[in-house]
Amino acid sequence: MADSSSSSEQKYRKYHPYQDLQIPIENLYNLPTSPEFLFPEEAAVQRRSWGENLQYYTGSGYLSGAIVGGLKGSVDGLRAAESGDTLKLRTNRVLNSGGSTGRKLANSLGTMGLIFAGLESAMIYYRDTDDMVNTVFAGLGTGALYRAASGVRSAAVAGAIGGLAAGAAVAGKQVFKRYVPI
Repeated sequence: MADSSSSSEQKYRKYHPYQDLQIPIENLYNLPTSPEFLFPEEAAVQRRSWGENLQYYTGSGYLSGAIVGGLKGSVDGLRAAESGDTLKLRTNRVLNSGGSTGRKLANSLGTMGLIFAGLESAMIYYRDTDDMVNTVFAGLGTGALYRAASGVRSAAVAGAIGGLAAGAAVAGKQVFKRYVPI
């Protein structure tokens, strides 16, 4: 009995494609956890490129605007429902209102993200430093440019709000980094 089990084990062996290379199997799939860079200059810079910033700010602005606007529009559509409406009519009203409001807010926030990314990347390029000043001035410029067609006063107020919001976001991030261990 023992002979038959040992002979059946000898008929089969585990396939190991790297056995002739003398590489331990444990070391084959040790992948790096940090990004790998082709050039050392890329590794020294710890920031996104202008194209990555453009995609990130525009995309996240559009997505958050679509979600918040869609939810707000859906709630408005539910509130506008009348007592005699059928389920089909109420559903149509909610979907139309959510889509309309979501689209408007998404386009607005995506445009602001586009302007902000362009201004911040230009500031980083011309000042050759990446600090809080760039972010604050990019927020100020974004608010002012976005509301420029509404007049000087509206642009100034929007610029101040944009600068304060960007400064608060960066300051909050610094406080979070300092007091919350990751």
